[in-house]
Amino acid sequence: MTIRLSPVLQTRIYAQLQQVYPNEGGGFLLGSVEGGGMVVVETRPVENVFAAEQQHHRYAMTSHDWARLEDEADARGLALLGYYHSHPDSPPIPSAYDREHALPNFVYVIVGVQNGQAVETRAWQLGQDRSTFDELTLLIE
Repeated sequence: MTIRLSPVLQTRIYAQLQQVYPNEGGGFLLGSVEGGGMVVVETRPVENVFAAEQQHHRYAMTSHDWARLEDEADARGLALLGYYHSHPDSPPIPSAYDREHALPNFVYVIVGVQNGQAVETRAWQLGQDRSTFDELTLLIE
């Protein structure tokens, strides 16, 4: 599967995640499913509500945030495709925590932020058996 993300949206994501460094940050990906892929048309930052002392390696949002963004996407004729988050000073590879909390049909865009600079972005989707993530093709265009 292919995920398309514009350079403008990637720049917004990077700016947000660099700003919250050394903590994890994140938000939702809104867009559409087209053919064999997904097109992200909007990103929506969401505050990290994990305990402050854990935010350097954990990201969480409230169920209210989730419901609000899902309703907003529906009202605009968009789909809630998934979400993005950072891995401060770690590679953009899903962690065991990510796998335990992921949903199989969502896209997970992870950004590696090294020393305060976003350096690498990769996209993933949890397998149906929930045992591993499959890497997706991420096109920045």
